[in-house]
Amino acid sequence: MLLDSASLYFRSYYALPDSMTAPDGTPVNAVRGFVDTIARVITERGAARLVACLDADWRPEFRVKALPSYKAHRVAEDATDGSEEVPDTLTPQIPIILDVLDAAGICTGEAAGHEADDVIGALAHHEKKSRVEVVTGDRDMFQVVRFEPTPVHVVYVGRGWNKAEVLGPKELAAKYSLPVENAGSAYADMSVLRGDPSDGLPGVAGIGEKTAAKLITEFGSLDAVLKAVTDPMDRKLTTKARNALIAAEDYLAVAPVVVRTALDAPVVLDRSDEVPRVPADPERLRELTQRWGLGSSVPRLVNAMERRG
Repeated sequence: MLLDSASLYFRSYYALPDSMTAPDGTPVNAVRGFVDTIARVITERGAARLVACLDADWRPEFRVKALPSYKAHRVAEDATDGSEEVPDTLTPQIPIILDVLDAAGICTGEAAGHEADDVIGALAHHEKKSRVEVVTGDRDMFQVVRFEPTPVHVVYVGRGWNKAEVLGPKELAAKYSLPVENAGSAYADMSVLRGDPSDGLPGVAGIGEKTAAKLITEFGSLDAVLKAVTDPMDRKLTTKARNALIAAEDYLAVAPVVVRTALDAPVVLDRSDEVPRVPADPERLRELTQRWGLGSSVPRLVNAMERRG
C-alpha cells in the first residue's frame, strides 16, 4: 500500500470539523482523519506492507524549470522560499502526523527534490514481488496502473472513502476510453494534451479530455501523435487538431517531464515497509495521543496493526 500522504491529510482537513482540537486548542482534524485512513487501509485493504509517501519538494525544480507555470498559483504570497500556501490551521498538524507515524512504526518514504507522486511512481515501478495499491485523492496517480510484472491498482478516494473507486488498467481504460494494454501511460499522455489548471498545466487549446483520449487511443501514444503532426502522409489527424498541436509545440516539448512520475527518483524509506504488529514506541504513542487529544483514532490504528492478516 502506497499512501499519497499530502493528498489524504488535505482531504481529512477539509472533510472533518476544526472543532476537533487538542487540549491546548490546536486543531487535529487532519491528524485524526489521516490516522483513521491508515487504520482503514490496513483493515479493509489487507495491507501487510505500507509506505506513507511524502513530498520532499512539493514543486520540484526540474518541473518548474521545464514549465514555470507548474503550481505557480499555489505559492504562498508572502513566501520567500517558494513554499506552498497551506491553511494556517493545517500547517501545525503536519509535524504531529509525522510524530505519530514514527511512534507507531509506520514506514515513510521520500526522495530529495521530488514529490510524493514520484515516490509512489518509483516504488510501484520497481516492485517485483507484491500487488500494489495506491491510495490517493489525486487523479495524476492513475498513470501508475499496470498488469505486470505485479499488478498496480489505484484506490481513488477523491469523493470520500465510502465512494472509493478501485482502478486497474481495465477500469481505467473503460472510464476514459483508453487502450487497456497501456492504460497507465496512455492516461499520462492524455493528461499532457488535456492539461490540468489545478497544477498550472495549460494543455493544448481546443483539445479536451475526450479528444485527447481519442487521439491517444487512435495513435497509441503521445509520441506517435506528435510524429503524425509532421508526417505529410498522415491522414488521421484533422486539420483542427494538427493546427492546435503545432501551436502548442513549445508546451508539448516540456510537458511530459512535468506530468510523468520520475521512476528513477532516489527514494529513501525510514524503516522496513512491513506493517508492524505493535507500535515502535508505545509509550511515546500514548503520550502523543494524550497530548494532542487524538481520541479513538490512535487506538483504532494500533488495533488494526495487531489484527492484520
